[in-house]
Amino acid sequence: MAIREIAEDVGISFGSCQAILTEKLNMRHIATKFVPRVMTEDQKANRVNISQELLDRVSTDENFLKTFVTGDETWVYGYDVKTKAQSSQWVGHGLPRPKKARMS
Repeated sequence: MAIREIAEDVGISFGSCQAILTEKLNMRHIATKFVPRVMTEDQKANRVNISQELLDRVSTDENFLKTFVTGDETWVYGYDVKTKAQSSQWVGHGLPRPKKARMS
């Protein structure tokens, strides 16, 4: 919710509401962190297993890494102000930023 909406619901001024949220409750208004996709527990476990298999193979075959062809990575970020603003949330101090999967 926006400070304005909270202030109207509670019946106090905008400044008082902002001071309570930021100073008294030690909260901050942050945007959701966009991630490429949110993985399920099975997908995470599979990723760990594959990584472990690759590490094991590297330790047993010294030429294993020479078989890979690599290139530069290009990161492309999407920016949608409306979506980012709508996803903003009030969170308490020390709590992690909420995550939202980016639409593909």
